[in-house]
Amino acid sequence: MTHSASHTHPATEHHHPPADPRRWAALALICVAQFMLILDVTVVNVALPDMAADLALDRATLTWAVTAYTLCFGGLMLLGGRLADALGARRTLLAGLAVFTAASLVTGLAGSATTLLSGRVAQGVGAALLSPAALSIVTTTFHGTERNKALGVWAVIGGSGSAAGVLIGGALTDGPGWQWVFFVNVPIGLAVLAVLPAFVPARAPRPARLDVPGALLVTTATGSLIYGLVEAGDSGWGDWATVLPLAAAVLLYGCFAAVERASRAPLMDLRMFARRPVLAGAFLMLIATALLIAYFFLGSVYLQHVRGFSPLKTGLLFLPVAVATGLGAHLGSRLVGRIGSRAVAVSGMAIAAAGSLPLTRLSAEGSVFTGLLPGFAVASVGLGTVFVTATTTALGMVEHHEAGLASGVVNTFHEVGGSIGVAVVSTVAAAGIEAGSVGGFTDAFTVCALAAAVSAVAALGLVPRGKPQPTGGPHVH
Repeated sequence: MTHSASHTHPATEHHHPPADPRRWAALALICVAQFMLILDVTVVNVALPDMAADLALDRATLTWAVTAYTLCFGGLMLLGGRLADALGARRTLLAGLAVFTAASLVTGLAGSATTLLSGRVAQGVGAALLSPAALSIVTTTFHGTERNKALGVWAVIGGSGSAAGVLIGGALTDGPGWQWVFFVNVPIGLAVLAVLPAFVPARAPRPARLDVPGALLVTTATGSLIYGLVEAGDSGWGDWATVLPLAAAVLLYGCFAAVERASRAPLMDLRMFARRPVLAGAFLMLIATALLIAYFFLGSVYLQHVRGFSPLKTGLLFLPVAVATGLGAHLGSRLVGRIGSRAVAVSGMAIAAAGSLPLTRLSAEGSVFTGLLPGFAVASVGLGTVFVTATTTALGMVEHHEAGLASGVVNTFHEVGGSIGVAVVSTVAAAGIEAGSVGGFTDAFTVCALAAAVSAVAALGLVPRGKPQPTGGPHVH
């Protein structure tokens, strides 16, 4: 899963500057930085039970340990893209990397829930600065066929980062301890910070308006939504502790829409949602990410908390799941150009629903190799095809000059989807997570199966017919 910026607008270039001989070394360094960001989406999942034991974390705090990062990453990503325009991409990338590296150190040293969550928030802020600036550098450094190759490398980094996260998280947690899933970022981040300026030239910034109110509103609204969803697991859906934050989220989203309509330089052009391909791509990305990250969250807690698996064994068990997602994406990229977006989206969601069915019948004794693992793998193949379909539909069925805006919308829904997915399944599985019983987990997987099935039906009406055409614009997950 790769991240991209919204502020890069594709254009047909006729006169390119001379190729920088340092460009491939620069790409390697940028991809290392991006790899850390993607790694931190999944690496923490396997470490959750050990973190909970050491820091006495309850279910709600465990949920926030995952969602705080993706919430700030997604909510502030569009603002990060604008900052890269206004301040310069290299300066913004280095600032983001410095924040992310320092936050990783703080998170690893955390001795309390407050410090842990503060570090995760700061990591998300750093990622939101780094990722769009990094992609901006890639798209302006490479041209023609070289750009396609560079973006292909960028895409591979995203997929491998997600797969490596579960394995590295398990190995580090089982070895030196869960703190090292964060500490590992520090020497790598410092090395890249020291070397990168020698390979990435500074470029003059472009004038850009910053929609800070829009960024704060959409992030706060999503945070309030997630808080209400998580609180429902403890207080119930009718309690004021749940209702008030959910109502506040609706109000804040309304304020965000009003601010964006009135802004001369909106963070997110809401008119893009009138484009059916963009709306379809955003919907598919939201659901697919919500389901995949929910599977990692539920599976990790179930395997370690209910079944007594070690972190390393859990990470190894998830590795085929991550690989299956990549295989699904590869299959989807081939099929979407042959049979069209709608057929691939519907089929992918249906496969995800079918794969989820065995997960609804989990037990505390049955073999995970005949129940959980095959179900996860099948569902992940389906979701992998949906990820590709979401991207290609949003970017390949809009006008060439709108590809940058469309990629920003889809990217934002990617990160927000992960946050919402974990919040929902954490609430549904609350009893199982707290008591270590299997019942809550089967309920949560039932919700996942139903969500995938309903999304397959919705895709029939929402996803346009036809085959998307490549725009050459920014690449997303």
